Amino acid sequence: MSLFLTILHVDMDAFFAAIEVLDHPEWKGLPLVVGAPPDQRGVVSTCSYEARPYGIHSAMPSRTAGKLCPHAIFVPVRMGRYAEISAQIMTIFEEFTPLVEPLSLDEAFLDVGGALRTWGDAVALARELKARIKTRMGLTASVGVAPNKFLAKMASDMNKPDGLTVVPATEPEIMAFLAPLPVTKMWGIGKVTGARLAKEGVRVIGQLQALDPGVLERLFGTAGAADMADLARGRDSRPVITHWEEKSISNEHTFAEDESDIGRVRQRLLELAEEVGGRLRTSGKLARTAQIKLRFGDFSTISRQTSFPAALNNDRELIACALALFERERVKRDIRLVGFGVSNLTTPDQAAPAQQELFAGSSGKGQDGRNRKIDRAVDKLRHSFGSAAIKRGKWTRD
Repeated sequence: MSLFLTILHVDMDAFFAAIEVLDHPEWKGLPLVVGAPPDQRGVVSTCSYEARPYGIHSAMPSRTAGKLCPHAIFVPVRMGRYAEISAQIMTIFEEFTPLVEPLSLDEAFLDVGGALRTWGDAVALARELKARIKTRMGLTASVGVAPNKFLAKMASDMNKPDGLTVVPATEPEIMAFLAPLPVTKMWGIGKVTGARLAKEGVRVIGQLQALDPGVLERLFGTAGAADMADLARGRDSRPVITHWEEKSISNEHTFAEDESDIGRVRQRLLELAEEVGGRLRTSGKLARTAQIKLRFGDFSTISRQTSFPAALNNDRELIACALALFERERVKRDIRLVGFGVSNLTTPDQAAPAQQELFAGSSGKGQDGRNRKIDRAVDKLRHSFGSAAIKRGKWTRD
C-alpha cells in the first residue's frame, strides 16, 4: 500500500551561526562559534559548518572549542535577533499551509496535504519553500518529505546543509530506507538506550526491525515495545499540532566561576524569579508551583519545589518563595548554577479565588493591589528600556 507524502520537516541549517554570517558577511567561510567566549565558562550553542571539521559541536564547553580551533570567531548568543528571523521564516511556511507545528526557532513540521491541488506534489512544494527562504532571507534549509512526522524528521537530517530528502511511499521501501540508519537516530533512543541495544547486537534500524518481539518487550516494556516496532517500520500516526500549551517557565544562570558568596547567589536567584514573573505576566498565566535548582562545583544537582495555596504571577511572592526554598537548604558548598522555574500553569479565569500572600505575611488586598501595579510599571519600563533598566534592591522579608 502506498502512503501519501504530505508531511514536511523543515530544519534551518546552523541557524544561529548562519544569521551571524548574514549580519556579518566578512565572516563567511570562516569557523564561527555562537556561545560563550573561549576564555570563560559556558558552552557552544551552535557553530558554522566550517567549524565542525575541528570537532566542535553544540553543548561542548567553549574552552574546549577554543583549544580545538584557536582561530575560530566566537560571538555571543543574540536570541532576540534569532527570534525575529524565525518569525519571518514561519510566515513563509504559512504561505503554503496553516498547519505549522514549530518545534523551536529553527525547525517545524508542516502538513501540506491541503496544498497539493495547487502544487501537484509535496516535493515541488518543498523546492519552492526552500527557494523562498533562500531568496528572501539569504538562508538555507534542509527539508524532509514523508508520509508522517517521524520519517520527515529523519529525512531532513540526512543531506545537510541545503538538503531535500524524499522518503519512499510504501512500507517495504520505507523499511529498506530506514534499515541502514543508526538506531540512535530514532526518537526515544539516546545514548543509554542505544548502549543497551548495542549489547543485544542492535546498532542499526534494520536489526531492530528483525528483533524478536519478546526481546523488545524485555527492553522497552509492553507498550514501549509496540511503539518501537512501529517506528522501526516507519509508522507514526501523530498529527501536526498547530498550538502547544506552555507547561512551565524557567530561567537558569551559570556563574563564570563556582560561587561561594551566598549573597551573590541569593541576588541572582531574585533576578531569575523576576524574569520568570515577567514572562508569566506576558503569557497571561498564573503558576501553582515553583521550583529552584542548584548545581554545585562537582556537578551534583538538587531541586526543591513547593505549591502555592492560590495560583499567582507577582514578583514579590515568587521572589519570597525562591529565597525561602534556597534558605531551607543551608548551602555550604560553592554553587555552579542556580535556576528558578514555575509550573502547573493556569489562566486567571481558571484559577481558584485568590488567597492572602503565602510568604509576605499579613499583606491583605491593598498590598496585593499595590504589588500588581508595581509589577505592571516595572514590566513596562523593562519592555521599553531593557531588562537592566530597573533593578530591585537588597531583599528583606517583611
